[in-house]
Amino acid sequence: MPENSVATSPASTGTNTSLNSPTPGVPKKFSTFGGVFTPSILTILGVIMFMRAGFVVGHAGIFTALMVLGLSKLISILTSFSISAIATNTDVKGGGAYFLISRTLGPEFGGTIGITLFLAQTLSVPFYILGFTEALVRTADSIPFIPSLQPYFFHITSTVLLALFIVTLKGAGWAIRVQYVIMALLALSILAFMGGAALNFDAGLFQENLRPFEGTTFSFWALFAIYFPAVTGIMAGVNMSGNLKNPSRAIPLGTFAAIGVGLVIYAAQILLTGGAIERADLIDAPYDSLVSVAPFYTGFLVTIGVFCATLSSGLGSLLGAPRILQSLGQDRLLKPANFFAALNRDGEPRRALCLTFLISALVLWFARGGSEGGALNMVASLVTMLFLWTYGITNLAAFVESFSRNPSFRPRFKYFHWLPALIGAVASFGVSFLVDAPAALLATLFVVGLFVYVRRFVLEASFGDARRGFYYTRTKDHLFTLAQLPLHSKNWRPTIVVLSGNPNSRLALVKYADWLGSGRGIVTLAVMKVGQLQNMAEERTITLESLKEFTKEHKIRAFPEVLVTPDFDLGLNQFLQCTSIGPVKPNVVMLGWPGDPQRAVGFSRALKTASILNMSTVLFYDKGKPFIKPQKKGRIDIWWRGKRNGSLMVILAYLMTLNNEWAGTKIRILRVVQNAAEKSSAYEDMRLLIDSARMDIAIETILSEKPFPELLIDYSRDASVVFMGFRTPEEEEATQFIAKTGEMLKELPVTLLVCSTGEADLLS
Repeated sequence: MPENSVATSPASTGTNTSLNSPTPGVPKKFSTFGGVFTPSILTILGVIMFMRAGFVVGHAGIFTALMVLGLSKLISILTSFSISAIATNTDVKGGGAYFLISRTLGPEFGGTIGITLFLAQTLSVPFYILGFTEALVRTADSIPFIPSLQPYFFHITSTVLLALFIVTLKGAGWAIRVQYVIMALLALSILAFMGGAALNFDAGLFQENLRPFEGTTFSFWALFAIYFPAVTGIMAGVNMSGNLKNPSRAIPLGTFAAIGVGLVIYAAQILLTGGAIERADLIDAPYDSLVSVAPFYTGFLVTIGVFCATLSSGLGSLLGAPRILQSLGQDRLLKPANFFAALNRDGEPRRALCLTFLISALVLWFARGGSEGGALNMVASLVTMLFLWTYGITNLAAFVESFSRNPSFRPRFKYFHWLPALIGAVASFGVSFLVDAPAALLATLFVVGLFVYVRRFVLEASFGDARRGFYYTRTKDHLFTLAQLPLHSKNWRPTIVVLSGNPNSRLALVKYADWLGSGRGIVTLAVMKVGQLQNMAEERTITLESLKEFTKEHKIRAFPEVLVTPDFDLGLNQFLQCTSIGPVKPNVVMLGWPGDPQRAVGFSRALKTASILNMSTVLFYDKGKPFIKPQKKGRIDIWWRGKRNGSLMVILAYLMTLNNEWAGTKIRILRVVQNAAEKSSAYEDMRLLIDSARMDIAIETILSEKPFPELLIDYSRDASVVFMGFRTPEEEEATQFIAKTGEMLKELPVTLLVCSTGEADLLS
């Protein structure tokens, strides 16, 4: 795989650079061991191992503590499979998990998880500093000639944060060198307390500590929340993605190696300390008990170890968090984050680092009175919640990529399947609610709020994502399922082809088609151009793009299509036959009223073609007036002459009223009767029909000797829109039909003439 780097500007080359010969603006590059394994394992073997592991073992018992460890590691392992699959399927740059998810689920999810992960990593900084300071205070209290440091708790945390900040300002190269020294000291510390525990192992004590503490007030999930930060170190290596020589190889190898080593050490710690340290000491003094169990006066190594573990973890988080924010700013998704996109001449995200420092300082100020351990537990729970959501969305991203069978998803990491990713996502989200349901609900609202904010203010994103593949697969599967289901009038929905011509001059026609679809159906906006395709290919492309812009500008929910045909009638015939996606075929053709009498025969043929293809027809008549938005609380008149056309007219009118623009509009059915005796029965028949249709529609029966055109004007002149039925004319009748109907409608508002196939049944 090619080596990658974080670009600092459009002119950034991304050229690799060695550790000792920095190029201005280009990050230094590290190997799997230095760039992934080292920061990951140092974050994993951190504050929890020294300050809270014994506490969990004491309350939960050895067996339950192993279950806590197992569940924690299971989630991290499943997430690591997902990370490895995504990391080996794309050209990985800076930003860690943010980069991976934004390129998979898109900029909205990427921006959301980017901010969430940045906060999780940033909160980890004060979390580890609090752990260090608590250990330092306890160590000082155990030495008789050293005064208590508890009054200086906040001063210590602030000083440590400033020191880590200065080290990080020197750059990732400096920090990595420091971490090598820390890792060596940490290894000696672990050997000291593990060796002491092995020498003092007592089978009887092990048996006693195997069961949970009877007087514990901590539930399994409360202990899980405290312990879970022990496995969140996998993101420390992933977040260094922009500083890796070969991220596609380094991320899977380094992450799994760190998880494996961490699992062995934590499991050994639970088993050995559970058999060597009294339960009371595990609960009340988990750190002190590790110091006391170390043999041959090596307890000082444990003290050095806890200092190294907490400081190195804090350093790793202080390295990772700014790189997430810098990558988010570099993608220019959110204006507030753009400021943090800059790198200094050494390729370091200094602006983002300063923000991380300020947030960490603020958290430490709020936790300034937490020398008794409560602040550490509280921050641990917050870190757990944020990381669980980060892991959940990471697994969701991998699941979407794999399950959608996206052809571009070809990870070099071959040990991946979508099922573990789905389990990992469900486990992460589910466990967050089991740990603390109110906090998880708040986290849900926070993440959803972030998503809405990012989606609203998202700028242009130049990278692709996997959602299209996921939707494509789901759409394909649903289409095949739909094709197997029998047609029924109860499931009738309008699938409309509207022949718009130039839509800019026929906006009303297109808007009414959109209203009839009302989000319940599908509208295709079709333009027919007469000519030869080889001569009009460029014009067709321009027209199609213009149609797309037209629908976007006017917020019309329609799919544009352009057909170039040597003959309009032939082209329409072929277009109506072929336009479909599997079982989703047009069932309504909508045309504007022909203004040219010379088009009467072609118009008639179009209607006949629709009839042959079993498509209902809607003719739109508006006298060519400019489009005017409908007034709310208007009225739709339906002239009823029979159930066949009447059912479709009522359904379409009802669909129109579901649009916001037509909110409050009333529907009225008008029926003309020949005599007084018929009037009463006609009204009752209509009332029963509308009642069965479950609609609130006014009914009016008309007894009059006036000609129908006069009644039409008398009753519907003030309506917002009028529906009428019609019969498809023969070719020889077309000219007379257009002239006679046009004369009848000229004093009416917008009129929709409907000829139904009978598929739409009002009683379904």
